[in-house]
Parts: sequence; C-alpha cells; structure tokens
Amino acid sequence: MNKVFLIGNLTRDPELTETAGGVSVCHFAIAVNRSYSSQDGERQTDFFNVTAWRGLADTVARFTKKGNKVAVSGSIQMRTYEDNQGIKRTAVDIIAQDIEFLTAKSASSGDDFYDSPAPSQTNTSKKKPALQSFEDDGDIPF
Repeated sequence: MNKVFLIGNLTRDPELTETAGGVSVCHFAIAVNRSYSSQDGERQTDFFNVTAWRGLADTVARFTKKGNKVAVSGSIQMRTYEDNQGIKRTAVDIIAQDIEFLTAKSASSGDDFYDSPAPSQTNTSKKKPALQSFEDDGDIPF
C-alpha cells in the first residue's frame, strides 16, 4: 500500500499548467515540520513537491497561495532524471488524491469567495412592527 498524509504550508504559489491533451496539472511544494526538535532546540523541516491533477489542480490553484496550510493525502512516486551535468538524480513526489484547506478564510485573499462578507441574518435598518394588544376572554379556541 502506498499512502501518505502530510500537513504543511505552501512554500510558493501553486503553478497551474495544462498537458498537451488539455488536462490541468498543478505543482506546488509544502514545508512539513518534524514532530521533534534537534539537540539545539530547532525543529527540522522537510520539503515535499506535490502534484495535483484535473479538478483538484484547478481548485488548489484557485484557493491557495504561498503560506497557506493544507492537508494532503495521496501517494509517493519516485522518479529518476539526468541533471545538466549528466548526473543521474532521484526525486520524490507526492501525487495528491485529496487536499483539505486548513488556513482560515479570513487569512486567505485573492478570490471573491473568501473576500465577500457573509450575509447578515438580521437587517437592523428595518423597523420591527409594533405589537398590537387584543382582548383575551380566557376561552381556549379549540
């Protein structure tokens, strides 16, 4: 089974592109703090490259930005490539299957969805109707 769960902050704004076939793909990286500190008291951080596809890619690109906290679940994918000097390298990528946005809406901006104020439940500009008295003879009407 290949399953990974990570919670971290985006290290850069997501980059949304399309494949030659028109499929949306979004690349971003997250910084994940380790649960322990080193001997000098510093917390270590790991950095993961994440790839999201199709509708998830569009959603991530639209609603996140650098610094936002996200929870990513997906799988780990290893790939090898040759760098500019011809040296064989290995890269570890996270292929996202689900992403939860953990940054509060008020902390995010850049989209009307987050910027628009919530509709008010009560309208204070309207006057409330005055109550009218009525005569009660004490009989129950049923």
